[in-house]
Amino acid sequence: MKKWIVSVSVAVAMSSNVVNSATPVGNPKEGQTKGALCAGCHGPDGNSPNPAWPNLAGQHSNYLYKQIMDFKSQARQDPMMSAQAAVIQTPQDVADISAYFANLTMAKGKAKPEAVNLGGQIYRGGNLTTGVAACTGCHGPTGMGIPQANFPRIAGQNVDYMIKALKDFRAGTRTNGPNGMMRGVTARMTDAEMEAVAEFVHGLSE
Repeated sequence: MKKWIVSVSVAVAMSSNVVNSATPVGNPKEGQTKGALCAGCHGPDGNSPNPAWPNLAGQHSNYLYKQIMDFKSQARQDPMMSAQAAVIQTPQDVADISAYFANLTMAKGKAKPEAVNLGGQIYRGGNLTTGVAACTGCHGPTGMGIPQANFPRIAGQNVDYMIKALKDFRAGTRTNGPNGMMRGVTARMTDAEMEAVAEFVHGLSE
């Protein structure tokens, strides 16, 4: 536990993604109405019916806010999401939508048993041979992330979406992470390691 606390402190210090005090305070009640356009892909309860799309329920509101704003500015690129984000008019609207989904409950996932050993090993200890860092330093022992540093919750996240996210970071097609940290983490990960980690975190819960 002490080792994890130290690594968290280092990760927070390294991150340039820390919550901005100028970010509007979201109103979940307002966000329920404003976020209706998101329900088609991410589910009315924030749990996506399509495993290729992320669950938003229970995600940190400041992280959701940043991702939507990044889609609006093209700092994070996806044709479908950029078009949807463009419809959201103001930063306050983004904050309200983010607060609404953050207040919902993410559905519990179940990892494939055959992936748990490798996935848990990489998640908790990395791969010392190839230089892959452990995931716990930024996402915590239970995958709940660090809201203050904008490190997202990944516990319970959809497997297909997680695999795509990891591969996008590795390929450099996603670059909106803090200080290139995820690019560095994924650079030496194999497809098998990514798939195992995605399965492992899918089975994590609060």
